[in-house]
Order: sequence, then structure tokens, then C-alpha cells
Amino acid sequence: MKLSQTIRFCTSADGTRIAVASCGKGQVILRAAHWLSHVDYDLESPVWRPWVQTLSATNRFVRYDPRGCGLSDRHVADLSIAAWHADLDAVAASIEDQRFVLLGLSQGGALAIAYALRHPERVSHLVLLNAYAQGARTRAQTDAELLEAETLVNFIRIGWGRDNPAFCQFFTNLFIPDGTPEQHRWWGDLERVTATADVAAELLRQMQGIDVLDLAAMLRVPTLIAHSRGDLRVPFDQGCKLAAAIPGARFVPLESKNHVLLPDEPAWAVFQAELAAFLGQDRPIRPRAIRDAGLTPAEATLLDLVAEGLDNHAIAERLGKSEKTVRNQLSVIFSKLGVHNRSQAIVIALSG
Repeated sequence: MKLSQTIRFCTSADGTRIAVASCGKGQVILRAAHWLSHVDYDLESPVWRPWVQTLSATNRFVRYDPRGCGLSDRHVADLSIAAWHADLDAVAASIEDQRFVLLGLSQGGALAIAYALRHPERVSHLVLLNAYAQGARTRAQTDAELLEAETLVNFIRIGWGRDNPAFCQFFTNLFIPDGTPEQHRWWGDLERVTATADVAAELLRQMQGIDVLDLAAMLRVPTLIAHSRGDLRVPFDQGCKLAAAIPGARFVPLESKNHVLLPDEPAWAVFQAELAAFLGQDRPIRPRAIRDAGLTPAEATLLDLVAEGLDNHAIAERLGKSEKTVRNQLSVIFSKLGVHNRSQAIVIALSG
């Protein structure tokens, strides 16, 4: 399936150019900036492409590169969190729709919380995934925890973008420990094309000083919070702390180790279903034959892609798998459904 997007630029308060990408039509979902982003390269990514495809299927999905990264201005003196807030203000101001859904992943959650408090009239729903209110340096309670935060910053200054398997393995395992070799390889490539070592390290240092916990308690916006139980990048208790702070927030624990959810894990289907319900976009109930077949969430997702008309190559690309794995999983699905080919499976998938 061809995925296309529109890229434009807006100007932040200090004149920095920010690259903004938009895909799909419908209700606007604006993703606040997170650490690693390259809006053009995302479409080739076995990690981020599924996010773009899924969220733009029935919505207009808007995302942007933070200053110093991707297609936004690279040579920027001010990399402070205050500047990041100004960038989000500029991007939001460029959206014509009066209200939109604000999505905050990881440190983007803190940006989203602060924006929703400043502009509650523009945010219809707030969605926070594996987010935190306090950065690692702010929440450190021991010298060892503070040293760990500082060491990670220095580790990035030294190893960022190098063709070093040890560094790449350490870093990808923080974000997508259950990723495929292809997804891990791409994550390493992302480092080289997104930002320099100095910029990546300084942005992380700034993020470690984030503290919006008091602001979170003042929110009065419908909020959905989801967090992976085994998240190695942002501890699960940070999601719990956010949910306890934001009045009326719905909290969804996810059975995953990944900081960035991957389309082939059960937590992906759980989060997407929760998001659809939260936004009033409930998906139609699956045909009884599929429910009775006992397909796993991952198998149901694969069957949906078959029903969209994607071939094995396109499915493998979207899910970050090999074509052989897709063929093997389809064989299992056909067996569970009691069918012999794709056409029969599609009939069942599309039946009422």
C-alpha cells in the first residue's frame, strides 16, 4: 500500500524552521515531538511506518521533527525544553482545525501535558504512551541513579552514530528489546540520519530535567494513559504516577517490554483498540467465525492486512518480518479458520 504524506515547514518563536508532516484525512492527531524523529525517513521504517499507517487510516496524523533533528533546522543554539514547548506551540498554531487529539510518546508526554494545560480549548483528548512527568535526573533519589542518568548522556556523546555493534545493541535494547534484527538495524541507522552526537546528548540531558508532575494534577482534559510493564526506557511506575496525578485519567497496562510498541506484539492490538474506543472510533465487531477461531491479536492484525489486499511482501514490510514468517503465520491462520487460501480467508474477514 502506497503511503504518502505532505511535508511543510513552520517557524518557531526564535525563527527555527520546524518540519511538519501530515498523512491521512479526518480527525487530527498531533504527535508531540520525541527524541528520535525524521519525518521523511519514518516512511521507510519497520518501526515507525506501522504507526503512521495505522493512525492515518481514519485520521489526519500530524507529526514533526524536533529542532536539531531530521528535516528541521539542524544547527540550533537553543535546545532547551522551553524551546521545545515553543516549537509545539508553532506546530499547533499551523493546524487549521480548532481542536485535535494530542499524542505524547515518551518525553513527548511532558510536552503534551504542558500544552494541554496552556491551551485546553484546542485539545479534545490527551493520549500518553510510555510517558513520564519527571525526567531521570529529576526523579533520581540516589547518587547511583543520578550517575546512571549522567552516564547515559556521556555514552551517547562517545558512541552515537558509530558503527559499533555493542553500542547499537545496548541502545536498541532500551527501546525495542523484542524487535526483529531488521528493526534493530534500522534503529541504529536512525541515529546516524537524525541528529549529531552532541545534539542527541544535549537533548537527552535537557529531557532528564523535565518536571510536569504538578502541571499534570491541574489538567481537566479527557486522558488515556498506557504503559508497557517491562519498559526498559521509562519505568512502569512512571506511567502509574501520571495516571494518579491526572484527574479522571484512564490507565491501561500493556504486556510488553518495548518502549516503542511494535505491530506484531499483542500490546499493539490492545493499545490500538483502547485508542479507538477512547476517541469514539470503535472498530466493528469481528465476524463470529474469526472470534471462534481463537486468533491471537497478532494473527488478527495480519488477517486485517490480508483483507486490505496486501501481498506477503507488503505485509512483511509493514510488520518488520520476513516473508517466510508471514507465510508460516498465514498457514496457521488458514488452519484455524478452516480455509485453504487467501480468498476464502478474506471472505470470512469481510463478512458481517
